[in-house]
Amino acid sequence: MNSPTSSSSSSDFVSIANTDQSAARSRRSGTGSEVAAVEQSRRWHDVFWLGIFLIHLIGLGFLLGVLGLNRFEKENRLNIDKYTPGISRNEAGLTETYWPLYAVAGGIGTFLGWTWMLLLGSQATQMMKVSVHILATYLAVISVLCFWTGQIFWGVAFAVGAALQFLYVISVIDRLPFTMLVLQKAVKMVWNLPEVMRVSYAFMFAVLLWMALWSFGAAGVVASNLSDGGQWWLLVVFSVSLFWTGAVLCNTVHVIVSGMVFLVLFHGGREAASIPANSLMKSLQYALTTSFGSICYGSLFTAAIRTLRWEIRGLRSKIGNNECLLCCVDFVFHLVETLVRFFNKYAYVQIAVNGKSFNNSARDAWELFQSTGVEALVAYDCSGAVLLMGTVFGGLITGTCAGVWAWVKSSDRVIMIGSTSMLMGMVLVGLAMVVVESAVTSIYICYAEDPLLIQRWDADFFNQMSETLHHRLQYRSARPRDYRFHDDPIRENTSI
Repeated sequence: MNSPTSSSSSSDFVSIANTDQSAARSRRSGTGSEVAAVEQSRRWHDVFWLGIFLIHLIGLGFLLGVLGLNRFEKENRLNIDKYTPGISRNEAGLTETYWPLYAVAGGIGTFLGWTWMLLLGSQATQMMKVSVHILATYLAVISVLCFWTGQIFWGVAFAVGAALQFLYVISVIDRLPFTMLVLQKAVKMVWNLPEVMRVSYAFMFAVLLWMALWSFGAAGVVASNLSDGGQWWLLVVFSVSLFWTGAVLCNTVHVIVSGMVFLVLFHGGREAASIPANSLMKSLQYALTTSFGSICYGSLFTAAIRTLRWEIRGLRSKIGNNECLLCCVDFVFHLVETLVRFFNKYAYVQIAVNGKSFNNSARDAWELFQSTGVEALVAYDCSGAVLLMGTVFGGLITGTCAGVWAWVKSSDRVIMIGSTSMLMGMVLVGLAMVVVESAVTSIYICYAEDPLLIQRWDADFFNQMSETLHHRLQYRSARPRDYRFHDDPIRENTSI
């Protein structure tokens, strides 16, 4: 671009930014009155999903207890084996043979989660960089170990995972500096709110209590005389349940922390006199009562859609000029973008602040981003993917440790115990990661509501965000012109 065009573009951007800030101040005053009104009364939302989650929790808890007790200290204590004569093939064992292996997994996952939170203030950036760069290597090592032990399927699965992780990092390598900046500021925010850290510790303890029962039932399944297929199907059902339960607890912490961060940014600091009294307890109360149904509903779909979106974005940026493949990927991309409109992590901030249902919160957050242009900045940021890498890495370490001990004690149960232990580790480490992710989402919501909120908190960070947003909007506005030139070779040749 020549300098007159550049200066014109910059001046236009500044005028637009000033207009947006004026509109944002009016939105801010409206948001303030809305928050005050919400403080007075909150309605229950998504009660159906709250009921489904509680019924699932009670029913599955009963089933886990029965399956674990049936093999505890005595084979077939409850005489359940008579109901499975056609699928009973393996030699039966005892629950207490495998339960200590899951106890080790829970202990390692808790240690990794607590260690990560304790190192937030000093070494968080280094740990995130390690998570990004070492995950592909670690997946490749696990793949080699699986091939060495004769587990061909799992060896191929981990090898594919290592390749996808490597390709994804390569595709977003230019975004990592901005991502690390956002994560540093989010860490700074939560480190100055020690009460939200204590909330995460408390929820980690609650997860450990549930995992004690979950692992008791899983150990009973591994010790049962069911065939390998029957054991795997039961473990898959239990794993889906654990994933949903862990996601619900993580997103509950998400709502609590994002509500606190939003209040701190909105009122100009933690010590501001305008912050409502007992804000943390109110956020906790709302998250566990009126908003809990929305959390249960969103936890079913949000994580899977986010992961699919990251992978498609990474693939889309590396396709090049293959128009056929680009057309197919664009179709899937727009389909996923439509789903993101109704299932995104920014909904939890709206749930915490306004007490709306999940779908309404997700839609309002996405429309806010699109109307202000901040969606371009959100799409450029990879902080969620980086935190997920750290979560997966923690789960892999947990699963590896439990799997190695299982290989020493009973080599034919290594994959069962290792894979389920990995899921336990991911849930526990994810509870530590979600604290930072909550701060990231709140920062973007506040920036979209009123950029001056971020400027008042950290002026340098505000300038860097605004500059990055300016470049992203320029990049997006330039892409249609590039496509038109490629579509019309005569115009392209004439221009040349």
